[in-house]
Amino acid sequence: MNPAIDVSAGIASSMTAWAQTALLIVDLQNDFLHPDGAYGRNGTSSENIAALPARVAPVAAAMRATGGMVVSTHFTLVSGRNGKPIISPHLLKLRPFLKQGDFQVGSWGHDIVNELKPVDAKIEKVAYSAFYQTRLEWLLRKLGISRLLVCGIVTNGGVASTVRDAHVRDIDVLVLEDGCAAFDRQTHRTAIESLQTVARIVAIEQVMAELKSA
Repeated sequence: MNPAIDVSAGIASSMTAWAQTALLIVDLQNDFLHPDGAYGRNGTSSENIAALPARVAPVAAAMRATGGMVVSTHFTLVSGRNGKPIISPHLLKLRPFLKQGDFQVGSWGHDIVNELKPVDAKIEKVAYSAFYQTRLEWLLRKLGISRLLVCGIVTNGGVASTVRDAHVRDIDVLVLEDGCAAFDRQTHRTAIESLQTVARIVAIEQVMAELKSA
């Protein structure tokens, strides 16, 4: 935990508040995390990222028990001509190993890791933000969800973009500081610090205590 970040602010712990909250798990997919996934096969991994499912699983279980929702986002490579995936130039340059079948809808790699199942809803996304050209906002509004508890990867990418997009939509956001990760700790810390202006930064231990008292 970064000592410069204040996670002491209280969280409304009433049953109603948690029933209107969704745990949003950003991109904790097999193709990102599992050794046999697209990234694992190519040696693109991080122990900080690999540790997230075990940290987040108790939060997901507590959310279900309290009546809150668990929603997962799934980075997706859409198939184009001849079944070849449409990959943005910046991503292809960064991850040239990506190939047909990776992050494909319905595949094992596209799915959330087993440790975090089941989820109430899955959101396919094609960019960093889980709000960009997806049904996420529609789903939240229809279900009366007014607050998000966000975790996942990467802190400076999918997490940060989603949190900022939630903020401009007047959705209250809590970011699980130790439930997110980037490929290096400094990048993670910098991203968390930058999000303090648009979200409340909280710790898993704090959230678990509030959930148990709800």
